[in-house]
Amino acid sequence: MPLALLALAVGAFGIGTTEFVMMGLLPDVADDLHISIPTAGHLVSAYALGVVIGAPLLAALTARMSRRTVLIGLMALFVAGNALSAFAPGYDSLLAARFLSGLPHGAFFGVGAVVATNMVAPERKARSVSLMFLGLTVANIAGVPVATLMGQHLGWRATFLGVSAIGLAAIASLALLIPRDRVAAPTTGLRGELAALRSVPVWLALGTTVAGFGALFSAYSYVTPMLTDSAGFAEGSVTVLLALFGVGATAGNLLGGRLADQSMRGTLFGGLASMVGVLLLFPLLMRAEWSAALAVALLGMAAFITGSPLQLMVMEKAAAAPSLASSANQAAFNLANAGGAWIGGLALAAGFGVTSPAVAGAALAVLGLGVASAAYLVDRRREVASVGRVVATHVPEQSGALQH
Repeated sequence: MPLALLALAVGAFGIGTTEFVMMGLLPDVADDLHISIPTAGHLVSAYALGVVIGAPLLAALTARMSRRTVLIGLMALFVAGNALSAFAPGYDSLLAARFLSGLPHGAFFGVGAVVATNMVAPERKARSVSLMFLGLTVANIAGVPVATLMGQHLGWRATFLGVSAIGLAAIASLALLIPRDRVAAPTTGLRGELAALRSVPVWLALGTTVAGFGALFSAYSYVTPMLTDSAGFAEGSVTVLLALFGVGATAGNLLGGRLADQSMRGTLFGGLASMVGVLLLFPLLMRAEWSAALAVALLGMAAFITGSPLQLMVMEKAAAAPSLASSANQAAFNLANAGGAWIGGLALAAGFGVTSPAVAGAALAVLGLGVASAAYLVDRRREVASVGRVVATHVPEQSGALQH
């Protein structure tokens, strides 16, 4: 694997840290800015909105630029957003800075996945994507806890300055390690990128992402009350348990990348099926501390086994112009975040119990399997039609040859 993938992983580490650290900083930010916790929660939503808007928008605007230049520019925007967050004088300016920080998120992963796959042999594409995503999963193990502790001891503004420093390190890594001659500007341009999004298989792949990762966030958004109210953990233990989720996610990400290079669709179906099983077992596993800890790790592993094959599937369906579709898949991940949390909240509000969001997540994973199956059937039908056209083209030629 080329060393340039390390530069992409460093950028992913910074992005993953700033995305998730706000959850741990909400009380500190609320106290400092004299706002309520729910109001401070809008800072999380502002970042997610930036991701959803920025992913396709920035990918479209940079369609004809060098991929290396685009990645460096996106990280520069990331650094600016986090630095402005650190020096924001009030809530409104912090809200705007968080939105700005989210804008480059999806485009970075989308363009980065295209760059990663272009630098390796075809049989290593999924592994190259998983190594880039490794920065995101490791952020949940090390980046977020360390950044949260920094915020608690040095103030939340110091956290965003620290994340800005990670962004600067990523810019330096991208400039030094990514070769200019391997990531030239695409020739398709914006029109070609938009044409790729008119493909039904691309939208089915995006739908699989929304349903599959919606299953994760339906449960993960409410895992803290499950651990405290059902499994009996003290609130102080939750941070360590969430790091277990990061460990599981890292293992699943690496495993999924390796397996997807052997069978992309088989890995995707296996990952979604394992999510169904794990989420259905959540009500049982959350009855004891040891099994609850196991459940959190298994959830991370099952979910992130599907990460690389989902990204690769979208890129393959838009093979002629993959950057916009790849970035749109990152927007789909964040739609899954918001939609899954909403559906899990509906289950809680309906009074079905503290572990009911996991069961709702299992239903979403089943939906993901259904959408993935529909995508498979569409692919098979197109393959059969393609073979039929080839046969129809050659049969008359052969008949003419027999007559002579």
